[in-house]
Amino acid sequence: MSDISVIWDVDNSRGDWRFVAPVLITGNDLQTEVLVSIFTDRVANPDDPIPDGTGDPRGWWGDIGEDKPIGSRLWLLDRSKQTQEVLNNARDYINEALQWLIDDGVVASIDVQTQWVRDTFLGAQITLYQPTGTQIDMTYAWAWNQLA
Repeated sequence: MSDISVIWDVDNSRGDWRFVAPVLITGNDLQTEVLVSIFTDRVANPDDPIPDGTGDPRGWWGDIGEDKPIGSRLWLLDRSKQTQEVLNNARDYINEALQWLIDDGVVASIDVQTQWVRDTFLGAQITLYQPTGTQIDMTYAWAWNQLA
């Protein structure tokens, strides 16, 4: 049985579920797993600076006490300047968020490339290599709240 599909709403920069009456759309499990992994706020590490200054490490309450929390730490890059260091951190955070796919044998390996696709837009090209040898390419871009 397939999972409920998360459909990315580009205009509102969020994932959502869709109905085809009377049921929710299912399938696209790997794409949904990637969306949830990247765009869910992972709890900050104890030494991570919190960009809004509140000290709120975010994360999901269900991860309390877990060794491997879900989501990514991309949110820590909010209000960052558009630099190569931020691109490197974004790539590392995406790899960290998707590592569970390798650990669980869902994919054999992952390649992540990040770039500034235009002013205030960070882009990520993710290639998933399945154990069967096939590859799946996914591309994401999202608005960046940079500091002036």
